[in-house]
Amino acid sequence: MGTSSVSAPVVVKISPMAHLAVAFLFFTLLAVIFAGPTWFLVLLIIPAILSTMIVRYRTIADRDTVTARTLLGSETVRWDDIEGLRFGRKAWALARRRDGSELSLPAVTFATLPMLTAASGGRVPNPYE
Repeated sequence: MGTSSVSAPVVVKISPMAHLAVAFLFFTLLAVIFAGPTWFLVLLIIPAILSTMIVRYRTIADRDTVTARTLLGSETVRWDDIEGLRFGRKAWALARRRDGSELSLPAVTFATLPMLTAASGGRVPNPYE
């Protein structure tokens, strides 16, 4: 049997340190809740959703595919179906498909492109070379 050149997928996700900002928001909202009417308790859903987003949002890339996972689902696209990557007004990369549509790649920034270069087998060019 030959050796396999398949490597583990690369996972690009939001830093867990972002939970500190959510905790700060939580305590700030507590001050508003204690000063306001009881129905203000509903505001605590905001930090819960933000924390869930930090845990869920990620991009998983391997040699053949890239998967963008969002709050409510995920979408997998073959690298062959991607024309290129671009950065728009958002901080995260957008994968431009051959059909003209775009797919947001959560947590993929210009700094993490070398990780995608390695995972995709060179299909994503490394901007630092």
